[in-house]
Amino acid sequence: MNAMKRMKYFYEHVVSENLIDEFPQYIAEDCMVRVGEQQFTIGYEGMKQHLLDVRKTYPDLAMKIIRQYSYRGTIVSEFVMEGTHLGEWLGMKPTSKKITMNGVDIDRVVRGKIVEHGGAVGTFEALFEAGIIKPA
Repeated sequence: MNAMKRMKYFYEHVVSENLIDEFPQYIAEDCMVRVGEQQFTIGYEGMKQHLLDVRKTYPDLAMKIIRQYSYRGTIVSEFVMEGTHLGEWLGMKPTSKKITMNGVDIDRVVRGKIVEHGGAVGTFEALFEAGIIKPA
């Protein structure tokens, strides 16, 4: 399976179906997360914990990849992510509203595993559209 198909499968099935036990097949033990110009080593365990934390807020989280690009081992995946806001997050009480967020994941893949992850999700816009946050 080529890297783009592998990442599509990872997000649409492994992440969406919360198949945590399969994470070691897709994430390097020393995986780094890129935030702007900074990099942090969080490893497989950090990536796993991130998904577990997101699932506390959106237990039914599901991702759909709508476009992908590949360049020299880096896969850019544009996605739509949906989930029901059932857990508290950043002081926001659960609303039971279905939230749809758009985003981009940028993954550098070596030998089929993510070694560097970054990206962005339009969380603010989604929460505003759902009426969970209001203009000041």
